[in-house]
Amino acid sequence: MPRSPEARVPGTTPDFLGFSTKHPTQGAISRARIPAVTVPGAVDLSVNIGALRLPNPILAASGTFGYGVEFARLMDLNRLGGIVVKGLSLEPMAGAPAPRLCETPSGMLNAVGLQNIGARAFVAEKLPALRKYHTAIIANVFGYTIEEYVGVIRILEEAEGLAAYELNISCPNTAHGGIQFGSDPQMVSDVVAAARQAARRPLWIKLSPNVTDIGIIARAAESAGADALTVANTYQAMSIDVRTRKSKLGRPTGGLSGPAIKPITLRLVYEAKRAVKIPVIGLGGIEKAEDVLEYLIVGASATQIGTASFSHPAACLEVLNQLEKYCMRHNINGINSLVSSFQADSA
Repeated sequence: MPRSPEARVPGTTPDFLGFSTKHPTQGAISRARIPAVTVPGAVDLSVNIGALRLPNPILAASGTFGYGVEFARLMDLNRLGGIVVKGLSLEPMAGAPAPRLCETPSGMLNAVGLQNIGARAFVAEKLPALRKYHTAIIANVFGYTIEEYVGVIRILEEAEGLAAYELNISCPNTAHGGIQFGSDPQMVSDVVAAARQAARRPLWIKLSPNVTDIGIIARAAESAGADALTVANTYQAMSIDVRTRKSKLGRPTGGLSGPAIKPITLRLVYEAKRAVKIPVIGLGGIEKAEDVLEYLIVGASATQIGTASFSHPAACLEVLNQLEKYCMRHNINGINSLVSSFQADSA
């Protein structure tokens, strides 16, 4: 009968690989008295967003990463969990007048005005290059009427190479007096239901933070057929040049993003996840691995990195590397073990 490693050679003890180690000044020592040694292994960073499986929870956010191909010379796009491309409309849009960006304390204001080449040009000019990568490509879709949302999706449905759609419902519905789709539960339900009927791919809904109760909006999107929620878009804000008494942007207001909004958006992710059963993707102020971990702990299944890419184009990969090292250092074998692990009574 084979003997255990401890019994093979008198006066020896097995090391963590199972081999025997000689102890010249003592006899056999039991394994229980030897400190356990953990051999670091590969960290499983893969996450599931509904039926879509991603290699890691780091995605590039729409509006901050172009159409993705612009960053190909700066990093290995295949390492990203996904890329959400610049918002696509039915027809090309020139966007807002300059200036479009201005810095704020711990953040940035933007008023780009959803400039884009249009859905048809995206399919013809950008998507062929994106198909060369294994990274999931998510098309951000917007419109000013429900018919426009559906029209964009129908164009994209004819193309190969997309993993999902992300609906930006923070646009004003011109058919209803300019009220934002994302601020009214019934309008959310209407646009999501229409998009759901047109789309065969997974449907993510990017929610506006400028609402009274994000839980109500989240439930409306879920009930209408959303597969996941992105929480959240930018916050309406202003910045004034006191010398000219004019806006520092080409428009009176813009969208606030960056580290300043993270604590607020973190709460919105927590509240949205408590309201729905579908996955939530956290977006807002992520600059380092700890930011990602905070979002995962309060319930996000994945995260998007936006403003950080403006100051540091390789921010997505840098955060991904930090995340992997953190998990290895703290013996976290699978990133999913952190999702929704928040201890509400710990404060």
